[in-house]
Amino acid sequence: MTAPTDRDLILRARRGDGEAFGELVTRYQKSVFNVCYRMTNERREAEDLTQETFLRIYSRLDTFDLEREFGPWVRRAAANLCLNHLESQKITAELDDDRDAGESSQPESVVEVRERSEQIRVALASLPAHYRAVVELRHYQDLSYDEIAGELHIPLSDVKSHLFRARKLLAEKLK
Repeated sequence: MTAPTDRDLILRARRGDGEAFGELVTRYQKSVFNVCYRMTNERREAEDLTQETFLRIYSRLDTFDLEREFGPWVRRAAANLCLNHLESQKITAELDDDRDAGESSQPESVVEVRERSEQIRVALASLPAHYRAVVELRHYQDLSYDEIAGELHIPLSDVKSHLFRARKLLAEKLK
């Protein structure tokens, strides 16, 4: 038996089938968590925002257009929720210097990739929230400039300038 499609699960969840919605959560919780973590740079906060995203999605499931893909819609909702949260909290990102104990036993190339990923994550976290949001939507969610403008309710020119400034800041931080 083949697995039900997202569309099938959404239709069942709209009729009150909790297991169907649970399957949607299982399918998308990792990607939603990744969005939240990249936006907040804090594990517990990302976990809370992931849960909040799914609560909001559940309450708005009737508004979802079944002709669209569910995954991008859920991830955009997570990015918007995180942006709103960051703006309301005015959170300052903090660097987590904890390192895995077993890292030294790994090949140098793996360690270098991890270190570079960590540098990028920290640099992203240090950006202002509105820059982080456009980088997240453009480079991790693959949205077009027009889609980003629509999602964030800002002019296209602001999307372009935010991305330009964010990339410039990232380049400076990663030198």
